[in-house]
Amino acid sequence: MDLRPVGGAAQSDKHGGARGARTIRPMPVPVPKLLTRWPALALLINAMVWGCAWWPFRQLQALGLHPLWATVLVYTAAVGVIIAARPRALGQVLRTPELWWLLLAAGTTNAAFNWAIVIGDVVRVILLFYLMPLWTVLLARLLLHEPLTRGAGLRVIVSLAGAAIVLWPEGHGSGVTLPLPQSLPDWLGLLGGFSFALNNVLLRRAAHRPEEGRAVAMFGGGVVVAGVLATTLAAQGALPWPPLPAPSWAAGVLGLALLFLVGNLALQFAAARLPANVTSVVMLTEVVFASGSAVALGGGEMTPRLLLGGGLIVAAALLAVFEPGEAGGH
Repeated sequence: MDLRPVGGAAQSDKHGGARGARTIRPMPVPVPKLLTRWPALALLINAMVWGCAWWPFRQLQALGLHPLWATVLVYTAAVGVIIAARPRALGQVLRTPELWWLLLAAGTTNAAFNWAIVIGDVVRVILLFYLMPLWTVLLARLLLHEPLTRGAGLRVIVSLAGAAIVLWPEGHGSGVTLPLPQSLPDWLGLLGGFSFALNNVLLRRAAHRPEEGRAVAMFGGGVVVAGVLATTLAAQGALPWPPLPAPSWAAGVLGLALLFLVGNLALQFAAARLPANVTSVVMLTEVVFASGSAVALGGGEMTPRLLLGGGLIVAAALLAVFEPGEAGGH
């Protein structure tokens, strides 16, 4: 779950470079089919990479590499590639306190999401992560002083209704139990979505910063936040230290880093060529890829209740995409 775009300042809102900004202001400009086919395919590739990322992370876990350590190693490799291509990027981050906050938000997003999809039901985690429209409305009001419109209020209501359905405890009927997170994966999914929304808002504030600096901040956040958290928990005996280097998991780490970079490049290619509302809608297919792959490969279960709640959550995201004059999101 998402540094997505290396240059995602124009977009804000499911999946940031490590996860980055997805939301772009809708542009009701018709685009010829021949000009949209390849960019749309690139967006689908990006959505598929992030939507199916749970599977390689679980394979690395099976080889003894906890998802937090895997996040550290995968994003370290990605940062290394970016710095090799743009050597000035690291200095931009070190000299710019504004990018430090972006680093923390993106790092929290990736640490929480990657951990959640390994230990939890992927379908449930991805739906809770996609409560971003709710958090984006609140954070944009708080940090960017954007007005609370009727459309924003509707998105909040629809998102909360979807979340309540997803979180409502099984088998409690009409009891007084509240629809609250019930497990660590639930909390991590919510935290990942909240921090991704914060990441997107901060990206909008840092839109004037160079692309490579934002990219290193977002991918580097995965290294720093996941690294500090993993080290702290390992020192307390709450999770294992990384195993000795082995060709099996080392190849998996490098392969996953390559996939994330390809997905990021695909997103940049597409975002520069498609209207914002088209980009945001296509990116919602990440939910489809994640849910479909999880059900097919045993990583999650799709129940009628999750289908209904998830439908409302996705509907809230679509409302943000198509509301005139407002930033939509993923």
